[in-house]
Amino acid sequence: MSQPILVVDHVQMLFFDLAEGPFEALEDATFEVMPNEFVCLIGPSGCGKSTLLRILGGLLQPTGGRVWFNGAPLEGPQEHIGFVFQHANLMPWRTALANVMLPLEIQGVPRAEAERRADEMLHLVGLGAYTEMLPRDLSGGMRQRVALARALIYDPDVLLLDEPFGALDALTRERMSWELLNLWQARQKTVLMVTHDIQEAILLSDRVLTMSRRPGRVEHEVVIDLPRPRTVDSLYTTRFIELTHTLRDSLR
Repeated sequence: MSQPILVVDHVQMLFFDLAEGPFEALEDATFEVMPNEFVCLIGPSGCGKSTLLRILGGLLQPTGGRVWFNGAPLEGPQEHIGFVFQHANLMPWRTALANVMLPLEIQGVPRAEAERRADEMLHLVGLGAYTEMLPRDLSGGMRQRVALARALIYDPDVLLLDEPFGALDALTRERMSWELLNLWQARQKTVLMVTHDIQEAILLSDRVLTMSRRPGRVEHEVVIDLPRPRTVDSLYTTRFIELTHTLRDSLR
């Protein structure tokens, strides 16, 4: 059997405020993620989901416990871990192509090669006709696709998604979920995604982990045993409805 690509081992996170004293965001969070698995993390607002994702991205160091990535302690940002935030965070003066090229420029990839790879990635996410557009001229869904292309450009082993569609309207969010699903099926990355949407979590994932109220810890695991590839018809099956009830019950 393959080994976990991510191991979260009794992770705790305390924030210290001089006025208020210590603030415990996470308490004993423990779970594993296998290679090429799609896992969704769901829980009440303020339970520490985003904090946990930032720890897994190496952007925060936990105050207790440890994270292991590919068998080694995770002690900072890794080029093999990509991150997409709720807001696209694109550079407004750079075109879509130039935004996607940025990680390759930082790595010192020759410009012609960086342009070629960025152009291929934008075509992959359906934005091949918008390479020279500035972020202000793109819709919210398009900006998130640029951010997704930028996270994928250096072919990371793990992709962390922090509610990437949370700021979008319902119809755009649904369309982006299908596009993400198709992209994952094509690229087979390990994905850990934070979401508040139960149906989105069931549609996309192999497993859903539910978190407790603050201080957050992983309380339940729900295996999503719907066959792949998922289709629109999957949403109307008896099993999908049963899984929806199971997840709602686990969050109460």
